[in-house]
Amino acid sequence: MALVPFDDRDGWIWMDGQMVPWRDAKLHVLTHGLHYASGVFEGERAYAGNIFKLREHTERLIASGRILGFEIPYTAEEIDAACIAVMQKNGLTDAYVRPIAWRGSEMLAVSAQQTKIHLAIATWAWPNLFGANRMKGVRLGMAPWRRPAPDTAPTASKAAGLYMIGTLSKHAAEAQGFDDALMLDFKGDVAEATGANAFFVFDGELHTPTPICFLDGITRRTVMGLARQKQIKVVERTIGLDEIGRASEVFLAGTAAEVTPVRVIGEHSYTPGAITETLLNDYEALVRLSPEEVARRAA
Repeated sequence: MALVPFDDRDGWIWMDGQMVPWRDAKLHVLTHGLHYASGVFEGERAYAGNIFKLREHTERLIASGRILGFEIPYTAEEIDAACIAVMQKNGLTDAYVRPIAWRGSEMLAVSAQQTKIHLAIATWAWPNLFGANRMKGVRLGMAPWRRPAPDTAPTASKAAGLYMIGTLSKHAAEAQGFDDALMLDFKGDVAEATGANAFFVFDGELHTPTPICFLDGITRRTVMGLARQKQIKVVERTIGLDEIGRASEVFLAGTAAEVTPVRVIGEHSYTPGAITETLLNDYEALVRLSPEEVARRAA
């Protein structure tokens, strides 16, 4: 498949309040966000014309900016409307949506209090991160990098800089023939994959690491709610690396990954089973409901 560069496409990007032709959505090379990773973003998916849990994503974007010390100059209502508008402008109903906010080029130093805060929103057609045949399960290697302690990095934010070790870990895993990598936390316990939360089935119960140093994902919380509706016990706790071999099922959950079964972690093998398939199907059904119905079911 030919690579289609993201800077050379047809379409429109919402940028600082305006619809800009895709190829014209540019910023200066001396932008603070590029040099110092002072940017935050969201990953969202639209199904049948509705962006799933849009307000939750928008509120997290605003909160992430505040954790990094800046205020995005738009209200949640304005950001929601812009996300919907750019999707409609590009004629998309099933799509990935990427809002991103960053510090501009007015100052280029560690201290950048006077920089302008920018916001852009792009959208494009993007299938599941691991492909349509993901029920067979993906293979995870072990990441060479660990998620940092919450007192060493702004781990509660969806900050751009936090993803570099994910990129490095995923590249290392792919070089070894894996699809992704399982990351440990700063203590050596199980954390998550490079861009999705991890779930394990132990004795019929659904266990997932407590998010002390990584994002408590919106998809993660959604899947936990679906499990409880099916009377599946959900346990949030510290999961040691030495425990994963006895799990009967493992899956990942995230906006890009959706619900994706895992069949290998390092030397351990798993068979995607009934709990994984149930939650995958329930999630796929939920995301195609209207926002009002999603909210009603969550109440």
